[in-house]
Amino acid sequence: MSVDKLKQIVLGVTTVSLFLMSGTALADYMNVLNLTEGVTPTSKMVYDLHMLILYIVTVIGILVFSVMCWSIYHHRKSKGAVAEQFHHSTAAEITWTVIPILILVLMAIPATKALVFMEQTGDAEMTIKVTGIQWKWKYDYLDEGISFVSTLSQDSNDARQVGSGIDPNTIENYLLDVDNRVVLPIKTKIRILTTAADVIHDWWVPALGWKRDAIPGFINDNWTYIEEPGIYRGNCAELCGRDHGFMPIVVEAVSKDEYAVWVEEQKSMQLAAAAGADKEWTKEELLAKGAEVYTTNCAVCHMAEGQGMEGLFPALDSSAIVNGPASEMIMQVLNGKNMMPAWKDLLNDTDIGAVVTFARNSWGNTVKDVVQPSDVKAMR
Repeated sequence: MSVDKLKQIVLGVTTVSLFLMSGTALADYMNVLNLTEGVTPTSKMVYDLHMLILYIVTVIGILVFSVMCWSIYHHRKSKGAVAEQFHHSTAAEITWTVIPILILVLMAIPATKALVFMEQTGDAEMTIKVTGIQWKWKYDYLDEGISFVSTLSQDSNDARQVGSGIDPNTIENYLLDVDNRVVLPIKTKIRILTTAADVIHDWWVPALGWKRDAIPGFINDNWTYIEEPGIYRGNCAELCGRDHGFMPIVVEAVSKDEYAVWVEEQKSMQLAAAAGADKEWTKEELLAKGAEVYTTNCAVCHMAEGQGMEGLFPALDSSAIVNGPASEMIMQVLNGKNMMPAWKDLLNDTDIGAVVTFARNSWGNTVKDVVQPSDVKAMR
């Protein structure tokens, strides 16, 4: 026996011994490998179904491999075993046909119950609409009249840039945090509609126990009933483009009372944003706000210094549209063009006025003028 082979055997025996000495360690190891049990009735049903089928296939595997090993050992040539000479066995064929059918039926019954349970979206107490956009999520609380966009958090966005010099390990929840969380009440049946504005996305939060494709021009629906307060993270599970890995989801489940307070806060913020469209902003205020809006929404394609990406996204530095009439630039931002999305439903008038002002006053652009939110409001 070689030294390397001996080392492998010793390492294997040591690992097994450590696990046997510590049941907790084995349980922790299995929890890492296993599904997330989740915090909804759906997720727990899926978890139970997964464990049931795992037990069934484990027993099948043990039985099959035990028979194989026993047969190989007891019918080996060195013991003088001689193979039987037959070509057909009706009993064997019936056995290995009927037993698998029964096993499949046994597994199909709970699986069908789970699928039917997951599709019962009726009697929901509230509805939210989730729209996937390259590369962010838009949430509309249809019963509350609340709407906002959720984007990768600024800390993660800064750290992920090439040459940023920021160690991702220093960022809490790196690439799994957002600027605006989805706040939902616990002990409430919530219907969730999913769609997309451009390409196929997929809204997935493992703790909820399901995921749904977000398809342009089509609405999928599902439901959830979160039983425990907490923060549950997920992400887009569909390859939706260059920044697919940078559109996380954060669901914050709170009590019904806390949710009611949050709703009122959001409505107040939206009223303030609407009022801001009629306010006369100073150039300095617009530039400061525009820099934030640009970094969050525009830099991912047009780059931090407005240089764009050749062949994909045009440069804003010394751009004809940026240095042209303000009305034309506002209309393009509102309605989009080619790969650029329409921002009229994603940003308010203040944000658009600020970011247009910022672009027209930055880098090599020469117009240096001011676009007020009221100008944007008038052109919607």
